[in-house]
Amino acid sequence: MAATKDPRPCSIADTLALVGEKYSLLVLREVCLGNNRFDQLVRNIGAPRDILATRLRRLVDAGILTKEAYSERPQRFAYRPTQAGLELEPVLMTLMAWGDRHLRKDHDRPMLVQHSCGSELAPVVTCRACGDPVRHEDLTARPQADGWTVAGPTAA
Repeated sequence: MAATKDPRPCSIADTLALVGEKYSLLVLREVCLGNNRFDQLVRNIGAPRDILATRLRRLVDAGILTKEAYSERPQRFAYRPTQAGLELEPVLMTLMAWGDRHLRKDHDRPMLVQHSCGSELAPVVTCRACGDPVRHEDLTARPQADGWTVAGPTAA
């Protein structure tokens, strides 16, 4: 097998490089809940102010959040999710459901999310083509990056 210095090309890794830093997804959680002002974010997330400011700047620069002035003196901003940010909300719901199942007992879940149908949300990833739930045993990975197979880099 050829030695490579570069890791496998991966959209998961690219996404984590952007939103995988501590507090980034929690910022998105709060903004999706409607808590969009800096002081609300500091209080609800518990992040140090300087780190939170850095995360917000990065999420705005990446097009995940927008920043809108709501006060000129002193200058203050509200943060809102863009379409790209809203597309991460199902990821948040899936992470929350996993944490509820594997890290908490049913009676101590800190939040329930209700769907517009009136039922508690139980997120399920489904195949867009057939509508079936996604299960590990039904998946086949097909690497598209040159020089890579499922097992790793190909020989030179």
